[in-house]
Amino acid sequence: MKTDFRRKVLKNNMTVLFEKRDLPVVSVMFAVRNGGVNETENEKGISHFIEHMLYKGTPSRNAKKIAEEIERNGGELNGFTEESITAYWCKIPSDKLKIALEVLGDMVKNPLFDEKELEKERKVIFEEIKMRKDIPAVFVIDEIKNQLYEKPFGPSLIGTYETMSSIDRKKIVEKFKKIYTPNNLILCVVGDADFDEIVNFAEKNFGDEKSSVPQLKIKLKNNQKIFKRKGIDQANLVFAYHVPLAENKLNYAARVLNVLMAGGMSSRLFEEIREKRNLAYAIKGESDIAKNYSYNLIYVGTTPENVEKVKKLILKEFEKVSKNLSEKELNSVKTQMIGNYKIAVEDSQLQMVELVSHEVDGDAEEFYEYGNNVKKVKVEDVKKIAADVLKKNSFVALVPEVEKAV
Repeated sequence: MKTDFRRKVLKNNMTVLFEKRDLPVVSVMFAVRNGGVNETENEKGISHFIEHMLYKGTPSRNAKKIAEEIERNGGELNGFTEESITAYWCKIPSDKLKIALEVLGDMVKNPLFDEKELEKERKVIFEEIKMRKDIPAVFVIDEIKNQLYEKPFGPSLIGTYETMSSIDRKKIVEKFKKIYTPNNLILCVVGDADFDEIVNFAEKNFGDEKSSVPQLKIKLKNNQKIFKRKGIDQANLVFAYHVPLAENKLNYAARVLNVLMAGGMSSRLFEEIREKRNLAYAIKGESDIAKNYSYNLIYVGTTPENVEKVKKLILKEFEKVSKNLSEKELNSVKTQMIGNYKIAVEDSQLQMVELVSHEVDGDAEEFYEYGNNVKKVKVEDVKKIAADVLKKNSFVALVPEVEKAV
């Protein structure tokens, strides 16, 4: 489902992506090819810390002015840090494109990293760490990575109390200068805009500094772990498994398997665990497929006494798929995925994120082939991945700690 898409690599190796749309809105993003996957163990969380700090001001704009220039012009402003990218974006009326480019461009070029603001933001991130730990569903989804990968990749990209306490302004500035150079940046715009105008802005406002992002070796593992905690009533569990990397077309078979197993109320595990046995309220699946790492996970919230039963049901369902998946069921899931894709691309902001993610993993235009790649998935490929899951998988559960009788 390819539309009016253009891609250009500038002389300074900065990449510009653009998709033309007729609605009078643009989504604009500057992204750097760096995230949690590039961090050593003692700097875990530094990419996320830098992301927070870029909203705190430049020599020409303080934090309030950054927000006001976007929001008072009808836009919304946000950012995120993932394993492979750190991104800063806004969605704004298309006649305000110049403002969006200037504000975001200033942020990624000229952050102040003010010492007082940095210490204030450190406290904010400490609270974010606490929040993620205190929400059981978030905790187990974060923790499953520790059971799938060795350090330094395993721990959450948000960082730990130890790393976030030790990262000072000097380390942040050094890291920023090494990473935020034009050759590591992607500028992506989706909406009613002129491609030449976007390219001209990038060429005029960015130099030719170059650097290389550190690439760390990612070591896979499979492990099981149960955590106990007082003050909770429900058990939260995650079952996960490694799947083919983004460069391998078999990753689409893994995506199909994820939707087949836990992609909505029509999925196998929703039907088996919730509808037939009433063992859970929430059941969901996720795929995190990238160039350097790739896995599927299944989350379930259930009662403590049913943790092992739910785990066995999950394994049993994978076994069924490995033996009995039919062309009819496979085609039904393909139709669901292609339909979901068409709905998702309606949102220019979501489309922008997907284009950037696919560019980092290899080629932005690959995203337009999503439907065709899903159609090419074979029953045998899905069955093989399901069979492999039975041999190698990881599991995390957070269960209530029973109070001992006095």
